[in-house]
Amino acid sequence: MSKSIFAGISQGAKELNIELPPEAEAAFEVYYDFLEKRGQHVNLTAISGAEEVVHLHFLDSIAVLKTTEFKNKKVIDIGSGAGFPGVPIKLAEPTVKLTLLDSTGKRITFLTELCKLLNIETMCINSRAEDAAKQLEMREQFDIVVSRAVARMNILCELCLPYIRIGGLFIAMKSIDTDTEIADAQNAIRLLGGNLQTNYDYKIPGTEIIHRAVLIHKTLSTPEKYPRRFARIQNAPL
Repeated sequence: MSKSIFAGISQGAKELNIELPPEAEAAFEVYYDFLEKRGQHVNLTAISGAEEVVHLHFLDSIAVLKTTEFKNKKVIDIGSGAGFPGVPIKLAEPTVKLTLLDSTGKRITFLTELCKLLNIETMCINSRAEDAAKQLEMREQFDIVVSRAVARMNILCELCLPYIRIGGLFIAMKSIDTDTEIADAQNAIRLLGGNLQTNYDYKIPGTEIIHRAVLIHKTLSTPEKYPRRFARIQNAPL
């Protein structure tokens, strides 16, 4: 990664009013190099090149640190893929207790190797979200759930809200034009024990792109029958 792009991570973080730990800058460079080397073989992301990865992956991911307090929180990233947003969040806020969950074994292998390379402690789980949410050690055990562009909100809520403890927060990372999608998810949010709090819209530093973090508080326990099997969730959204 060129020095200018490398410096862009710190500059972008400052624009977001986020102070990175001293070791984070070098860690992001290692992350980028590993992603470029391995990503094409594992079909991890369509985005490539240092500048785009820095802005559209790294800075976009850490922007959610402005939505709530992450320090010492137990966080799970559902559908983590190449590690976004979970790994950048961990690099920017090392006190986070991070779990990465993805249904594809090759991606979990990549994430396990990445976290070892970065020397960060994470739990990497290869499972479908609707299956892992039924396990006692996973269900309603997390302070914060994050998910980035995995599915429409009414589907995503059923996959993610069961993981959140009462009083915790679900952060769905979306594009700015999601008003209809959010409105369509109101019934799902209510049935699953959530309460729509607010939308946090932010501009990705170094770009003109505006993204949205949808914040949903967990106020009641999710009924045991949720999540349903994925085919049912997909064919008959709440």
